[in-house]
Amino acid sequence: METTRRTVLAAAAAAGLTVAATGTAHATRPTAPSKEPFGTLPDGTKVHRWSLANGGTRMKVLSYGGIVQSLELPDRHGRYVNVSLGFDNLADYLTATTFFGALIGRYGNRIAKGRFTLDGRSHQLSVNDGENSLHGGAKGFDKRVWDVEPFTDSTGVGLVLRRVSPDGEMGYPGTLRTKVTYTLTARGDWHIAYAATTDKATVVNLTNHTYYNLAGEGSGDVLGHHLRLAASRFTPTDTTLIPTGELASVRGTPFDFRQAKAIGRDIRAGHPQLVTAQGYDHNWVLDKGSTRSPEHFATLRDRTSGRTMRIATTEPGVQFYSGNFLDGTLTGPSGRTYRQSDGLCLETQHFPDSPNQPSFPSTVLRPGEVYRSTTVHAFSAD
Repeated sequence: METTRRTVLAAAAAAGLTVAATGTAHATRPTAPSKEPFGTLPDGTKVHRWSLANGGTRMKVLSYGGIVQSLELPDRHGRYVNVSLGFDNLADYLTATTFFGALIGRYGNRIAKGRFTLDGRSHQLSVNDGENSLHGGAKGFDKRVWDVEPFTDSTGVGLVLRRVSPDGEMGYPGTLRTKVTYTLTARGDWHIAYAATTDKATVVNLTNHTYYNLAGEGSGDVLGHHLRLAASRFTPTDTTLIPTGELASVRGTPFDFRQAKAIGRDIRAGHPQLVTAQGYDHNWVLDKGSTRSPEHFATLRDRTSGRTMRIATTEPGVQFYSGNFLDGTLTGPSGRTYRQSDGLCLETQHFPDSPNQPSFPSTVLRPGEVYRSTTVHAFSAD
């Protein structure tokens, strides 16, 4: 038996494969990005889907919204499933308001009443979440077609997505030139590198809004997933989910994930903040703060499949959203409907409403400066 396994391992290594505990092999050599049509917008613009793979991780990305349409990972037995929520057609992405898998900008999360003042000048943004602006407004970066350039180099395989947001788009000042690089490394890690410049003072807070279910898209809820967050504080919100300005301790509250626990353990504990948001939809203040290079802050694990995701970032915060508003009206590629908590988001970020909260880390970008942010997702199964 052991001789047979050694033979399998040797053959797999020669072929550029890794072998799980059961002897199931999966490709680890990089697959150069390829594209295919994925539909047409009402104005005639063509949308493409890019496929890439490396280190045992497979990904499909749309030019529309930079959307991660599929993220496929093996379990401890080498069996692949798509662990990201989404759709199998463009039409649903055009009408849904869930931001499945999308690049978010110019400002991830909420800005109170869609207004902020910068250098003495008031700016009114697009309002699309009650009285607030959410994720860049009614037509943010998630609803735009990006220029996509594939690459294969020493860092791995990936895509460079570029977009120029004109001065005044969704109310934001300055022409913002944005470059986002998705890379799959030889280890199968997913790196996201954000960069932006402006010709006028503005505010920027870019992120990605992938919904994860490590058991597989359409498999049910994530309340049994175990999550650890290296964060001793969070930002409580008002009834419209705008931060109050307080940095509250997680100690003794359902918001304490400093030790890994099941997401569902305290989600219905009756805490006023959970009642308001109908679950977790809050910014955690990471203990590491802003850093020059990505530092680990989160571990998410599905014990049944063995899949684990570790996240590192340069950002000072993360929005943990437990899929509270999924209501059974949307259907994924599996053909199954998405209900509350069937996926979760971990959106690395500066804090919500920072332009109106002087005590929060600044999101101001000025001419001559370069906005940079990096987040790394590392995957494993055991």
